[in-house]
Amino acid sequence: MAISASMVKELRELTGAGMMDCKKVLTEANGDMEKAIELLREKGLAAAVKKAGRIAAEGMVNTCVSADSKKASMVEVNSETDFVAKNPTFRQYVADVAAQALTTNAADLDTFLAEEWSLDNSKTVKEELSTKIAFIGENLNIRRFVQVETDGLVESYIHAGGKIGVLVELATDVVNDAVKEIAKNVAMQVAAVNPLYVTRDQVPGDYVAKETEILKAQAANEEPNKPMEIIEKMIVGRVNKQLKEICLVDQDYVKAENKENVAQYVANAGKAAGANVSIKSFIRFETGEGIEKKSEDFAAEVARQIGN
Repeated sequence: MAISASMVKELRELTGAGMMDCKKVLTEANGDMEKAIELLREKGLAAAVKKAGRIAAEGMVNTCVSADSKKASMVEVNSETDFVAKNPTFRQYVADVAAQALTTNAADLDTFLAEEWSLDNSKTVKEELSTKIAFIGENLNIRRFVQVETDGLVESYIHAGGKIGVLVELATDVVNDAVKEIAKNVAMQVAAVNPLYVTRDQVPGDYVAKETEILKAQAANEEPNKPMEIIEKMIVGRVNKQLKEICLVDQDYVKAENKENVAQYVANAGKAAGANVSIKSFIRFETGEGIEKKSEDFAAEVARQIGN
């Protein structure tokens, strides 16, 4: 198939590789973007495979946690502009949506939108959203929500005024302020480093197998004269390094004063708090992830309106 300039540009933005290298692997992969990324990695040409979803939509994430820390919710509500996202009326509305999500029995977004709005039973959640759209004068969208209930403890963290939200669930035999602080610190870690899994046991076997094959091809290209048994040992080290980056408990703890990973921090801090603590799960929302926003030329728009 013909390789367009836009395909080359997209691959370059995703990987940081050179323009000609991108065109070459796209041709080799017959336009398959995922295969082209793999080929670049095998050749050691991908500087950094960036997340495919571009974060371009505005709005905010907010959370609501019950008084006993046994239940929590998180929502993402999108707006058209960052100006509206900072508006106090909009921010209060998102907090109200998060509070509604804490008590909902809805299992999906359509059911959530159809239920009664808790602050005005004459409306549904969707009808209240329409009211806010009319009042604010900008299109708004409740994009997603999640609810977590636990026998242990759940804590939340909001970063950058709502750009990132995290819920962390701990298994613990004690719930006190010190344990809540542990959960908050782990949530900050998740916000900052964006792991994919809690432990290595959760990593799918096919993911490890695929990464192993990619790294093997990469190592063979880098060291063509090295014996395969040496390459195999190199691969083990590289796979372990990659798993450390994507598994929360194996990551270096970002707030550590001495060298410790997240698992060691939780164990040590839990012992100091008089509790047996472990991380059960986490959920991370980033505002607008995966949504492509139309690029606007603000100056041109103003000029057009003045001309009219």
